[in-house]
Amino acid sequence: MKKKKTNIKTIIRQIVREEVAMAIKEVITELNKPTQSQSKPQKKIVEKKQFTENSVLNDVLNETAQDDGWRTMGGSQLTSDKMHELVGGQYGDMMNNNPNSPISVEGQTPDFLKKDYRAVLEKSIEKSKNKLGR
Repeated sequence: MKKKKTNIKTIIRQIVREEVAMAIKEVITELNKPTQSQSKPQKKIVEKKQFTENSVLNDVLNETAQDDGWRTMGGSQLTSDKMHELVGGQYGDMMNNNPNSPISVEGQTPDFLKKDYRAVLEKSIEKSKNKLGR
């Protein structure tokens, strides 16, 4: 009876080794095959624009302008519809006078957020127009 158990164990071990060896061969052949994700996409040749005097920063800005990956960062296109997601709800808290908002002070909206700045802006616009001679 012991001999049968030993034979069965030996047979099972041999089968397992064969199966593992076949699985490893499959994995190795898959890893050796070039895939689309491994091949580098060819970059478009685009005329470089002069964004700034700093050459390093200018190169980075040109690369960013050529690569459209930033448009869908995070899995989808970021629009103003997703403002709540982008600012983590803090903007909505501020607008609703939430006392836990990091912008509120002791449960009150700061005075500078309540002030009407239209007159100040109109004066500034007039000054700018006068400087430009319009």
